[in-house]
Amino acid sequence: MSDVIIYYMENASYVFEQFIRHFLISIYGVLFASIVAIPLGFAVARKRKLSRLTISIANVMQTIPSLAMLAILMFLIGTGPNTVVFAVFLYAILPILKNTVGGISSVTPDLVDAAKGMGMTKYQIMIKVELPLAISIIMGGIRNALVLAIGVTAVGTFIGAGGLGDIITRGITVANGSPIIIGGAIPTALMAVLADFVLGAIENKLKPRTFTKI
Repeated sequence: MSDVIIYYMENASYVFEQFIRHFLISIYGVLFASIVAIPLGFAVARKRKLSRLTISIANVMQTIPSLAMLAILMFLIGTGPNTVVFAVFLYAILPILKNTVGGISSVTPDLVDAAKGMGMTKYQIMIKVELPLAISIIMGGIRNALVLAIGVTAVGTFIGAGGLGDIITRGITVANGSPIIIGGAIPTALMAVLADFVLGAIENKLKPRTFTKI
């Protein structure tokens, strides 16, 4: 463990730089996936056959191993961080889409009918009724997607994306590189744990409050 501490002391700026790079690649991929998957989830949630088809397509992308996905994308769009962002985007679509569809489907039709009866438009129903009731479930999907993205980004080092995976691979290629490997693995795991904790806290805050009669 002392060797790991020494490695951090000697390479603090490099580790921090790769930590930020790793986080940004992950967060950008999840952000772009959210921009696509959440509206798509709203669009297909009430159409059972279409939602099943859409989720099935996203499932197919999820079954492709991350290294194979990166290899395919490398041949199509080249190497570098942008390719890894696109890979993260593809992997993050499924959990966000699935939770969005599940969240919207959990809103009882009676509430939607009542909103229609009050003269609300489809857009108003989506923003004022469906989204507030489904937001915590959607956040759960984003939470799962970000943790998944952090793992996928670590593999991105093989196509020149950098990140904490770069530190791990350096440790693999040198003699007695265990401290370097651990030095890359610890912040990667810490990032995943912190992301899960923070988004989990946000998810709990966004859960609709239920009131019981006294």
